[in-house]
Amino acid sequence: MKVTVTRENFQRGLSAVAATIPTRTTLPVLSNILVETVEDRLRVRGTDLDISVSVQTPAEVERQGAITVPAKKIADIAKELPDQPVQLQSEGGRVAVVCGKSRFRLNSLPSDEYPSFPEIPFEKGWKLRSGELQRLSAHTSFAVSSEETRPVLNGVLWQLRGDEMRMVATNGHRLAKMVVKVGGTASGEDDLIVPPKALQQVERLFDSEDELEIARSESHLGFRSERTEVYTRLIEGPYPNYEQVLPKDQDKECLADRAALTAAIRRVAIVASDQTHRVKLSFSAENLGLTVQTPDLGEAEDEMPVSYKGSPLEIGFNAQYLLDVLRYMGSEEVKITLSAPERPATFQPVGGEDDYVTLVMPLRLME
Repeated sequence: MKVTVTRENFQRGLSAVAATIPTRTTLPVLSNILVETVEDRLRVRGTDLDISVSVQTPAEVERQGAITVPAKKIADIAKELPDQPVQLQSEGGRVAVVCGKSRFRLNSLPSDEYPSFPEIPFEKGWKLRSGELQRLSAHTSFAVSSEETRPVLNGVLWQLRGDEMRMVATNGHRLAKMVVKVGGTASGEDDLIVPPKALQQVERLFDSEDELEIARSESHLGFRSERTEVYTRLIEGPYPNYEQVLPKDQDKECLADRAALTAAIRRVAIVASDQTHRVKLSFSAENLGLTVQTPDLGEAEDEMPVSYKGSPLEIGFNAQYLLDVLRYMGSEEVKITLSAPERPATFQPVGGEDDYVTLVMPLRLME
């Protein structure tokens, strides 16, 4: 292999696959990236066996070929290279990197040892504008669980329903659900549980206006545009019936300024417990009081004007969960619906066109 590529394009390709390289692995070749020529392009690939990324960039190909190189070292080298064309050339079991007066030779592993990417039947897939998928992912994936006891909750449920798509994520204490109308989704219905790390790669690597080809095999899901591909292993298992969790009998409603509520929660949460992050919200006709009491630290109080319908209510929440859901409300005002101190509260944007709802379970208040 002998190929010349601009320093900018080389760095872009390396940074695209860097997030998929495992920090620790018992398989040495996974610490490498695969660099290969494809006609008049250079293709860079990386994988941790669960998520795989492939990016192509324009190049001058003098001799076709493929080689693997240590991912971290080649990325560190690329950052320090002068702004000149970069030449890559395989030399037996090594790869030479030449840029201006700078020359490096790195030990390599044979390209045929590199894991193959999943085979995805894209001819049976569907097309979707990347921005629609990215919006769904950004508004829900923050709520996934990080605990390993229930693997399905470590993923985002992606439901395809003809011209409608839904994404749902929950860790058992909070939930986020978003529904959008789209054209050109897969015919029929499908439920996919997708690792959030894969959706983060889709958000990072594709432009919002890109038209994505999306398809699945029995165990994998693939996304691709003209020069970028992302593959992920799907999480197997039945996802909990989230509709049963969403309350339908709430009789109390509060309208609050999102920015003011966020700021008030941030202030009082400074003295909240590092374990529970508990904050008490006290709802009354025209006022919302916020209180934090941490026995070994101190206490804080704040209040703000709101519009509230229903009997007065005191309820406790994890302040960090409240801040998370408020961050993704795309409106100036937020609607909070409640029923009782031991029942979950829902949060929705006011005036937005999206069908978006988040839920937060309460915390028991201290006596």
